[in-house]
Amino acid sequence: MQTIVLAAGQGTRMRPLSESLPKPMLPVADSSLVAHNMRAAVEAGTDELILVVGYEGETVREAFGETFEGVPIRYATQDSQEGTADALRAASTHIDGPFAVLNGDIIYRRDALSALFEAAPSVGSTRVENPSNYGILDVVDDTVTGIVEKPADPPGNVANAGAYVFPESALECLDVPKSERGEFEITDILAQVIDDVAVSHVELDDWLDVGRPWELLAANEWKLGQLETALNGTVSPDAEISGPVVVEEGATVRSGVVIEGPALIRAGATVGPNAYVRGATLIDEGASVGHAVEIKNSVLMAGASVNHLSYVGDSVIGRDTNLGAGTTVANLRHDDRPVTMTVSGDQVSTGRRKFGVVLGDRVKTGINTSLNAGVSLSEGATTTPGETVTLDR
Repeated sequence: MQTIVLAAGQGTRMRPLSESLPKPMLPVADSSLVAHNMRAAVEAGTDELILVVGYEGETVREAFGETFEGVPIRYATQDSQEGTADALRAASTHIDGPFAVLNGDIIYRRDALSALFEAAPSVGSTRVENPSNYGILDVVDDTVTGIVEKPADPPGNVANAGAYVFPESALECLDVPKSERGEFEITDILAQVIDDVAVSHVELDDWLDVGRPWELLAANEWKLGQLETALNGTVSPDAEISGPVVVEEGATVRSGVVIEGPALIRAGATVGPNAYVRGATLIDEGASVGHAVEIKNSVLMAGASVNHLSYVGDSVIGRDTNLGAGTTVANLRHDDRPVTMTVSGDQVSTGRRKFGVVLGDRVKTGINTSLNAGVSLSEGATTTPGETVTLDR
């Protein structure tokens, strides 16, 4: 079966991390976000991957080339990015039989996708507490009889989980009107297919929608929690390692370092001397953590540097960002309520009691900068020495 992976969108809710990097290429443990989906699909039995690309599409093409773990890849370009049905139209010329469609920013388990593939035609589902906030499937026994978006009077609590297996005949349903939000929706295609054939729903467990920065942290917490210790890089004899920790070949852990896993130190990264890394932390390729720095439950993307006397907690630090000596991140509100963050112009609760900052690529902070909880800095932003930053920029 062919699997279409939707990876064309701009990922505006993930800004500033997606300002120049496609959201599907953001790091989750040892792979990109979209690679986890591709791997799950391959392990579930797909025999061809079709990646729908658009925003910064060349980055995706260069990352994966023509095959992924032995399975051929074809690419389709979605120029206008006008919704999920528009993405399916872009891929339609490559389809020659039943096919799966996966959102590129949702992580699925292999076993869940295997069950979905075996039940074809099918749609992934999950049970939710507030069905009025979701696309809800109307089901009778295991058969889907309808779908309604964010209903005021929900027919149940079985929500659409954004994974589908369609018969080839679904290609006859591509001509759908734009929805109220101005996009062509794959759920409108699903509604037509439901009228024509029996569609099963398969409850998916352990899946995660990664649309906003704190959900990228959650994805890393999940995948880093699956690590098994492997110290293949250069590790000082007096470094203290506990919990599941991977130090890849080409990475260096220097004298006096304490690492409490789960943690992944990728090739070319350096930690120490005398640094403390704890919680679910990713130190990506070429990143550096220096003397007397503490990193807790965070993602340092490729080339990021936190080199002297600094604290970073519950944060995502973009590529090639440099934090000046004494930079301190706040990650807790005095009133103990969940930290909020601005997403697409709206102030949104992260749902996390502890959450720090989100820094885009190539941010530079001056020495002794203080960053308030929930602050984001856009790509290339700078701060002055001793500055306290309480607002986004």
